Amino acid sequence: MAVRRKGERIEPSFGGGRDESSGLRISGEDRAVAGGGSEPPRRRTAQRADAHAGREAETARRSFFGGGGRRGGGDDGGTGGGKSARRRRRGIFGPFVRLAVLGVVWGGIALVGILAYFAIKLPQEAWAVPDRPPNVRIVSVAGELMANRGLTGGQAVSLDEMSPYIPQAVMAIEDRRFYSHFGVDPVGIVRAAVENAQAGATVQGGSTLTQQLAKNIFLTPDQNIERKIQEAILALWLETRFTKDQILEMYLNRVYFGSGATGVEAAARRYFNKSAKEVTLGEAALLAGLLKAPSRLSPANDPEAAKARADVVLQAMLEEKLIDRAEFDAAKAQKATRAKSYWTGAEHYAADLVMRDIKELVGEVKSDVVVETTIDLGLEKDAETAISATIDGARQNVSQGALVAIDGTGAIRALVGGRDYATSQFNRAVDAKRQPGSAFKPFVYEAALERGWRPDTVVNDAPTRIGNWSPQNYDNKFRGPVTLADALSHSLNTIAAQLTVSVTPAAVIETAVKMGIHSPIIDNASIALGTSEVSLLELTGAFAPFANGGYLAKPHLVNRITDVDGTVLYERGAEVPPVIVAPEIVGMMNAMLTRTVTSGTGRRAALDGWQSAGKTGTTQDFKDAWFVGYTANLTTGVWLGNDNGAPMKKVTGGTLPAVAWHSFMAAAHEGLPAMPLPGTGPEAEEPAPLTASTGESSGGFYDDAEIPQEAAGLPGEAPPSADPYADADPLAGGPVVEPVPGEAPPIERRSRAAAIEPGAEPPPRSADPFAQDPLPPVARRDIPPEDDIYGVEPLPGDPGYVDEGAMRPAEEIAPRRTPTRMVRQNQLPEGAILEGRVPDGAILEGPAPGGRASDRSLFNDFFGG
Repeated sequence: MAVRRKGERIEPSFGGGRDESSGLRISGEDRAVAGGGSEPPRRRTAQRADAHAGREAETARRSFFGGGGRRGGGDDGGTGGGKSARRRRRGIFGPFVRLAVLGVVWGGIALVGILAYFAIKLPQEAWAVPDRPPNVRIVSVAGELMANRGLTGGQAVSLDEMSPYIPQAVMAIEDRRFYSHFGVDPVGIVRAAVENAQAGATVQGGSTLTQQLAKNIFLTPDQNIERKIQEAILALWLETRFTKDQILEMYLNRVYFGSGATGVEAAARRYFNKSAKEVTLGEAALLAGLLKAPSRLSPANDPEAAKARADVVLQAMLEEKLIDRAEFDAAKAQKATRAKSYWTGAEHYAADLVMRDIKELVGEVKSDVVVETTIDLGLEKDAETAISATIDGARQNVSQGALVAIDGTGAIRALVGGRDYATSQFNRAVDAKRQPGSAFKPFVYEAALERGWRPDTVVNDAPTRIGNWSPQNYDNKFRGPVTLADALSHSLNTIAAQLTVSVTPAAVIETAVKMGIHSPIIDNASIALGTSEVSLLELTGAFAPFANGGYLAKPHLVNRITDVDGTVLYERGAEVPPVIVAPEIVGMMNAMLTRTVTSGTGRRAALDGWQSAGKTGTTQDFKDAWFVGYTANLTTGVWLGNDNGAPMKKVTGGTLPAVAWHSFMAAAHEGLPAMPLPGTGPEAEEPAPLTASTGESSGGFYDDAEIPQEAAGLPGEAPPSADPYADADPLAGGPVVEPVPGEAPPIERRSRAAAIEPGAEPPPRSADPFAQDPLPPVARRDIPPEDDIYGVEPLPGDPGYVDEGAMRPAEEIAPRRTPTRMVRQNQLPEGAILEGRVPDGAILEGPAPGGRASDRSLFNDFFGG
C-alpha cells in the first residue's frame, strides 16, 4: 500500500475480489459531511453477511480510516446516506424561498384587500370626473372681455391655448417625472423622504400631479393615511382613463392659484390682467410657485415672497434644461410687483350686476356661457376716469361717486358703482338709495304740464305754508311772480311744493312711476323736494324719455346669452317700447330743462356744440349731490357723496357732479355730429306765444319780438335760437343769470310785474303776456350770488309730515285745463315719428357718419333696424 501523504483523504474502493456484478460504486460524492467515524457501523444481518462474505475485508479496511464505511456499508445504507445529504443541502435555502413566496402571495392578498376596503369607502361619484364648475364669460357690446365669473373666475383653456412656459414651470417644480410614472412615483416618494429627513422638516412632497388632481376634484384636504391611500387609488384610476396631456390640462384648469382664481386663465387675468396665452416666463414661474401656498405666496399679499419662490421655479427649469441661461437670467432680473388686492376696473360693477340677474334670465347655469352686455368699454373707461378724477381732485370731503349712462332704448352704456372697485365692490349706482333732492322736480313739472300748466305760466314765489311745513328756497328769499320755466331752471322749492299740492302728490307719484321710478315714494307734498330715496340707475332711466322723444326706456344690461357653441339661451326682444310722454310735453320739458344748463344751476355741465338739458339736486347738509342730464344721444346721471352720510363742504349738484358729467359727456360725444333734443329743433317754426295768465295759446313758445330790446345781449346769455326761453324773463324783461366766478354780476333791473298773493286769481289774458295794470315799480328780487363758487342749494329741514290729515291742499295757482298741443304737424321736422309709426327709409341703427364705430344711434338693437 502506498504511503498516504499527510492531509490527503483516501476514498475507499472495492477492488480485487469484489463482486463486480453488484454494480455498487463509491465516489467522492458519497463522502460523509463531517465526523463520519464518530458513530459505530451498522449491524449487518446474518443473511447479508453470508451473501457478502467477501466484503468483510473491505469493511475492516474502511474502518481503519475512521468508520467511513458507515455511510457506504450495504446497499441500503449507502443509498440512504446520499439522499439525506441532498435533502439537508436543499433545506438551507428552501424555507426562505417558501417564506418569500408565501409572503408575496399573502401580502398581495392583503394589499388588494386594503385597497378594496378604502376604494369601497370612496363615494360613488368619485369614479366619474365631475364637470369643471361653469364659467360665465361677460363681454362688452363689441365682444371685448369684461370679466369672468363663477367659482373658477376664468374659462378652461387647452394646453395649446396657454403659454408653453406654464406647464413646463409646473412640472419642473411639482412633478419632474410626470411623463414617466404611472400615477404614483415611488422614486419621487423616496427622494422626498430623504430630503425631508435631511432637512428635519417637510420641504418636498411626494405626490404627483395626478395625485394632486385626484385630491382637488375628488377628496377633501384632510391629511391622514386613509386620504393618501384613496388619493393613490384614484391617481392609478385616472392614469388608466386619460392621457398624460389630458391629465395635465385638467390639473392646470382646476388647481387653485389664490385670490379667488382657479385655473391658469383666471390666475393670469387676476394677477397680470392678461390671458394665459400671453404669460411670460417670469410670470409662469410665479404662477407655478403659488401652488405650494397660494394665499401666503400671492403677489397681492407678499410680492417679495412670490418673487423668491418664482426664482426657485426658474432654477428648477434650468436644471431640467427647459430654459437656457439667458432666459433664466432675464426672468430672474424682473422686479417683484404687488398685484391688486382684488379685481380692478369699473366694468366689474356691471359684471356683478350680470351675475345677479343671470339666473332670472336662463335659470341655473350648468355649463360655460357667454353673456353679451350693452356696455361700451370705451365709454366705461371714460366714465371711470371722470369719477375718479373728480373725487381725487376735490377738497370738499368727497370720497365716493357713481355714474350711469344709458341710451334712448334703456341700454346701459357705462356704469361706475364707486371710486375704485378693488377697494369697494358695493355698487352705489344700483344698490345705494339716497334722497335725490331737486333732481326729482322734473316729474312734478311734468305732472303739472300734463294737467294744463305751461312753461310760461306765471306763479308766485312767496312764503308758502302747507300743513305744518313751510318750504324755503335755497337762499331763503322769494322772487314774486315767476314763470314755471324760471322756477325750474333756478330750482325754486316753493313753486315745486305748490305744484305738488295743486296736482296732488298722488299724481306726481303716478308720473314718476310711469317714467321709471320704482322705489317707494311717500305720499305727501315733500316729495317735490326729493325726500323719497331712489337709486341713481332708476333716476337716470326716468330722465331718458325726455331724450328719446317720450318712449319708455327701461334700463337693461344684457343683450344675449349663449353657450360656448353659440346656442342662444336668452335674447332681449326687439319690441318697440310704448310712448309714455306726449310729444308736446317732451318739447316743453326739454325747453325748460335746457335752461337749467344754459342759464340755471347746471351751467357747468354745458357741452360745446351739443344741446343738453338736465337737473341738479342737493340734499340737506350737502350729504348728496346729483346731476342728471342728457343729450339726444345719451342720458347720464352722476352722484357724489360719502358712504357714511358725512356732509360735504358745500358741494351741490351744479358743482362737482356737473363737472364730472361734463367731463364724461364731452368724451362720449367727441367726433359725433350734434343733434337737437326732441321738440326743440331749430328747424321748427316759432308758433304764436303762450299767454302768461291761462297758458292758452295756439301752441308755441315766446316770439323774439315780445322780448324787450334791452334784454338782449347780456353777458353769459345763450343766443335766442339755442334756447327759446333764454331771453324771456317775466321778472325784469331779461333772463335771470346767476353770477359765475370771474364774470360781472348780472345787471339789476326793475320788475314790471306785481306780486300775486298765493291762491289769488291770475291776471286776465292779454295780447301782451307781460302786460299788467299800472302799479308802483317794485324792486326786482334778484337771485343773489352764491356764498361760494359752488352754488349752495340746500333743502329745507325735515317737513315732518306724520299726519296726512293736517295737510290742506293749496288753492290752485293756475286754472285746470286740458293739455294743448304745442307743435303743429306742419311744424314738425322732416322724418318725425308720430304715434309710434316709423316712416319709410328711417335710419334707426348704425353709427352716425363721422362718429366712432362703437357708438350707435338712439334705438340701435331695440327696434331691429
